[in-house]
Amino acid sequence: MEGSPSMGKRKVSEENLGDVAKKEEPVLKKANVTRTCVHEVAVPSGYTAVKDESVHGTLSDPVFTGTMAKTYQFTLDPFQSVSVACLERNESVLVSAHTSAGKTAVAEYAIAMSFRDKQRVIYTSPLKALSNQKYRELSQEFTDVGLMTGDVTLSPNASCLVMTTEILRGMLYRGSEVLKEVAWVIFDEIHYMKDRERGVVWEESIIFLPPAIKMVFLSATMSNATEFAEWICNIHKQPCHVVYTDFRPTPLQHYVFPVGGSGLYLVVDENESFREDNFVKLQDTFAKPKQIDGNKSGGKANGRIAKGGNGSGGSDIYKIVKMIMERKFQPVIIFSFSRRECEQHAMSMSKLDFNSQEEKDIVEQVFRNAILCLNEEDRNLPAIELMLPLLQRGIAVHHSGLLPIIKELVELLFQEGLVKALFATETFAMGLNMPAKTVVFTSVKKWDGDSHRYIGSGEYIQMSGRAGRRGKDDRGICIIMVDEQMEMNTLKDMVLGKPAPLVSTFRLSYYSILNLMSRASGQFTAEHVIKNSFHQFQYEKALPDIGNKVTELEKEAALLDASGEAQVAEYHNLKLEIGHLEKKMMAEITRPERVLYYLLPGRLVKVREGGTDWGWGVVVNVVKSPSAAPGTLPSALSSSRGCNYIVDTLLHCSIGSNENGARPKPCLPRPGEKGEMHVVPVQLPLISTLSKIRISVPSDLRPVEVRQSILLAVQELGKRFPQGLPKLNPVKDMGIEEPELVELVNQIETIEKQMMSHPLFKSQDENQIKCFQRKAEVNHEIQQLKTKMRDSQLQKFRNELKNRSRVLKKLGHIDADGVVQLKGRAACLIDTGDELLVTELMFNGTFNNLDHHQIAALASCFIPGDRSNEQIQLRAELNKPLQQLQDSARRIAEIQHECKLEVVVDEYVEAAVRPFLMDVIYCWSKGATFAEVIQMTDIFEGSIIRLARRLDEFLNQLRAAAHAVGEGDLESKFAAASESLRRGIMFANSLYL
Repeated sequence: MEGSPSMGKRKVSEENLGDVAKKEEPVLKKANVTRTCVHEVAVPSGYTAVKDESVHGTLSDPVFTGTMAKTYQFTLDPFQSVSVACLERNESVLVSAHTSAGKTAVAEYAIAMSFRDKQRVIYTSPLKALSNQKYRELSQEFTDVGLMTGDVTLSPNASCLVMTTEILRGMLYRGSEVLKEVAWVIFDEIHYMKDRERGVVWEESIIFLPPAIKMVFLSATMSNATEFAEWICNIHKQPCHVVYTDFRPTPLQHYVFPVGGSGLYLVVDENESFREDNFVKLQDTFAKPKQIDGNKSGGKANGRIAKGGNGSGGSDIYKIVKMIMERKFQPVIIFSFSRRECEQHAMSMSKLDFNSQEEKDIVEQVFRNAILCLNEEDRNLPAIELMLPLLQRGIAVHHSGLLPIIKELVELLFQEGLVKALFATETFAMGLNMPAKTVVFTSVKKWDGDSHRYIGSGEYIQMSGRAGRRGKDDRGICIIMVDEQMEMNTLKDMVLGKPAPLVSTFRLSYYSILNLMSRASGQFTAEHVIKNSFHQFQYEKALPDIGNKVTELEKEAALLDASGEAQVAEYHNLKLEIGHLEKKMMAEITRPERVLYYLLPGRLVKVREGGTDWGWGVVVNVVKSPSAAPGTLPSALSSSRGCNYIVDTLLHCSIGSNENGARPKPCLPRPGEKGEMHVVPVQLPLISTLSKIRISVPSDLRPVEVRQSILLAVQELGKRFPQGLPKLNPVKDMGIEEPELVELVNQIETIEKQMMSHPLFKSQDENQIKCFQRKAEVNHEIQQLKTKMRDSQLQKFRNELKNRSRVLKKLGHIDADGVVQLKGRAACLIDTGDELLVTELMFNGTFNNLDHHQIAALASCFIPGDRSNEQIQLRAELNKPLQQLQDSARRIAEIQHECKLEVVVDEYVEAAVRPFLMDVIYCWSKGATFAEVIQMTDIFEGSIIRLARRLDEFLNQLRAAAHAVGEGDLESKFAAASESLRRGIMFANSLYL
């Protein structure tokens, strides 16, 4: 076997064209002809297989010829039969395939094997809603199935247990007896491991599983499946197979619909070929001169509203849905990245009706039966009543803010073909296989909390994977709505890009550290977890590559001509110093109260955006922007500092880059490069230099020739002042007399004189300067890479562990010898909220002085959820507890900061204390109706219910913690608080159960 001493792996690709042919090299993908799968296996060094080869094949070529534990009504695809052969060898396997490929068949086989061999099996999924759906699906297939989600426990002694990954981790920490009988654990949606908040739960569960238990990992396609299998092999010292296929049972066609345009453009066909000819035609639709009114103030914004469906003349989404129905391309899922938008789009379909009278009657019957599980008063909620007419017309909405009962009802109706057009957020692309014929993307960009970015290829693969129903459609259709010109490569990368790799988000939590410290056996220590994490494995694997990169860079540095290096370094440093001082000076000058008087029309200014120098431009106008919110002006040049003033500036842009609301690009000074002047909105902090010179600006800048004449004037000035245009002096010209600024100006003038007298200033030997700058960059990169190699990731985590242990000692969770104390024993049982903060409140008496309604309200601050945009007005009985909570959070943050943890006190307090639903929970706990409490907040109904259910789970953990430390009174209060929540629609049963 080849590979490193500890690993052996071989690739096998398979083609299914009548019979299965084995080849050593991968088969070319032809989406409509071949079904291929790649099989690899990671094997520990010194491992010998003991299976009978005539029944099980070999490690590198598993084939099962024995009696199957389960039979199927269809012929298994190659990836399914190879996976089944791996399972029959009793070896772990990672199955990586597209959503609709049929991974569930492999999971069901593992369950059938466990039943056959009289062993137990655990099926984990990332979300409670998915666990409920999976429980229903598996109960129909197998008889002895149980469910454990924290909300619900059904048949906990069943042979097959469906649970959330958090429940499994809790069982592993507490050494549950159940695990002694378990042979297999199935991890569904393992790619969830890259979730920033909860990914660590998967990693810890995998590390803690006893080596006797084998694992089945089901994943969407990921580009580093082999690396993941090597990690499993490394920590469990057992083989781990990878069965990977990017075969789609139903091939996809990808179309682009230009917003405001008409018609569809096929950009990627079912053979995954990119159609450049169609892409060029598509770009031409954006270049049409219909943009004339784009310069009027409302032009762009109106286009955006029309896209959303409440603009004039019928929205584009309405047109697309209508066209899909006319062409019989339904059912269709329309993905939108905003929950409010989903609802608006669905409501704008009022003129469309896709269901026959018979279907309408069935929908009404299913609807009426479903809401029978609700109280009388909850059946008339607007969120429920408004849905029926929509559902009857075959239209529905699906997002995390909906009432759970409505969300499940929509899923069931969609599966039965009674919903033809579903407006959904990307969460619908997770989990259960609910395919449609067509998928529409209402936008190619999404707001991810930091910026509006293009959706990644991994996200696109996940969502577009819903298109095309196996056995029903000969092809799936994806329609991408685009409202601005896109680079061809951006679209190509999105639609044809590789799936994202699985990257570890491992972190150390106090919950984990305390649980590990309180375990008697020394096998699992925090150090053990760190060493065995996927994070550490990935880091160590990358080290040889870093070493090779350093060697390459050192060779390059040696080759770079170093003649006159000292002189160049001196000149380079002067330039850097001047740049630094000018930046400091401009931050002072561009304060609105100082600079606005000088930003008159015609003033020449230099604009710098990040690393991009736009050169000299001409001020046209200054306006106070309506808001400093992100995305106010889509095509504006914006600064990270943000500012309430926008300077409309004529800038030299590359041809065609400023059309249709796209972001403009500067025209680079290259030979033969022709650009054109455009008015670009520029945020005030991006003005990097002001010139003394003003030129006259005509009142009408629409004619191209007028703008080009200004360009010629600016270029002419550049020739007249070869040393650079004269700059506005803040002291002499602007009359600023502050000593700090005067000192800055003097420093700049001194260094400028030094630069002008420098030999390189006159010769301007560009090659010499470029060569030196490259050498400086190379040396800097070498230093960074060497530091990365030196700073072992392991050491970083060890230091963090040491610092977190100091925090635990200071707060009294452990003693000087690391023995877990009473406080720590309570914190061990809490993993839903901030364990340090809540135990602080338990031990400092905050909870003792509150009744159980106040406790429920205060505990709601610990549960992550949606933020409210409204001002929070709390009643008197909640104000004091909230203040105590914030004070405790501040104290804990300060202690963590003192113990050298990277904690920003204010940020920690803001993230740890979420008082957005305190009032709602308080009133609900005191007996208010759901209709009353939803009037108290702008947060979605479904989000309130999700928070209430997690809060109930949290209160039960607090009850267990109070019991563990002998606090009987507190235990009763937590139980009463939990009991006061558990009624009505908040805790209505899932339709899946």
